[in-house]
Amino acid sequence: MKSHYQILIVGGGNAGLSVAGQLLNRNPSLDIAILEPSDRHYYQPGWTLVGGGTFDINNTVRAEADFIPDQAEWIQDSAAGFKPDNNMVITGSGKEILYDFMVVCAGIQLDWSLIKGLPETLGRNGVCSNYSFDTASYTYECLRNFKGGKALFTQPSSLIKCGAAPQKIMYLAADNLRKRGLLRDSEITFYTGKPGLLRVPEINRALLDIAGRYGIHLSFRSELVEIRGESKEAVFAITKDESTEQKTVPYDMIHVAPPMSAPDFIKDSPLALKDDPQGWVDIDGETLQHNQFSNIFSLGDVASTGDTKTGAAVHKQAPVLVSNLLAVLKNKTSSAVTKYDGYTACPITTGYGSLLLAEFDHNNTLMPTFPLDPTKERYSMWLLIKYAMPWLYWNRILRGKS
Repeated sequence: MKSHYQILIVGGGNAGLSVAGQLLNRNPSLDIAILEPSDRHYYQPGWTLVGGGTFDINNTVRAEADFIPDQAEWIQDSAAGFKPDNNMVITGSGKEILYDFMVVCAGIQLDWSLIKGLPETLGRNGVCSNYSFDTASYTYECLRNFKGGKALFTQPSSLIKCGAAPQKIMYLAADNLRKRGLLRDSEITFYTGKPGLLRVPEINRALLDIAGRYGIHLSFRSELVEIRGESKEAVFAITKDESTEQKTVPYDMIHVAPPMSAPDFIKDSPLALKDDPQGWVDIDGETLQHNQFSNIFSLGDVASTGDTKTGAAVHKQAPVLVSNLLAVLKNKTSSAVTKYDGYTACPITTGYGSLLLAEFDHNNTLMPTFPLDPTKERYSMWLLIKYAMPWLYWNRILRGKS
């Protein structure tokens, strides 16, 4: 392993591999290294379908080595610290790596421990989550064994990856219970720290109708703060009229979306936004270039691009970042002119064989790819997400070809 690279990419997930592939497709002579500790790569959008019992968990994981570009070097190590004034990264094993340019796409950290009692009971006592490869299958086990009663679904107030995922599994669960004749004997409640279901007004109205169709109870500005697994109780901090009260709710099953933040090694570094408790990388949201260090770029979940932490956003961000990085590299200046428009997408499963594809920008303006009403559920969109997208992900997106 060398100690200096032209371009160092921190993170070998969707964002890191997409950027590496696109850079090398445009200039195969680039000297690129990818810093990534995991030997496995996950197709995380599939975990919702795993939790709904309609996708094989084994089809969501492959070897990381299969997607590292041949022209790039894989440094199988983690990042532990940054010295951007010296163009240096300190790895988890203590090595010092120098770079001319750096792309930071280290993903997001799941802060399970911020909910009292959750780490100890996750994966048992009816406590499930699709936000982990190790626990997604247990979601369907809970659903399959559910015979009626109280089913709770939660979402924190913090920014999270795939912000609609907590609702996706809820609608699948409701449809599952409907098909089994158990919906009328079940009480489904969505406790969300948000003030609504989705920030785009048109989509929010459509989702309110869908929740109403299933008889789902909605509790807004409600934060899960504790789980008591042995007694099957969840404690929520519920805010109304600027006052907050705690409420203890019994459950038979509960699906949890945990609070999330930038990884600690980002949060505690000079790269992070100052005074931001979640610690996202401080970049210009349009050019994806760091606001203090012009030779650093960032994209994906770890970047401070707002509520756009989806694979669809990465798909739009990657070519913008690649164009700007190559322009800066070629011109030897700090000018980056190509702009990301804030596009993101939430493919929301609303039942088995039905999906609402919400696409929008920073300003909550709808940006549909297809000439169809984006507020309507469609079987065609279900087929796209279940069959076409996994193939595109493994065969095109990760290789920088789409």
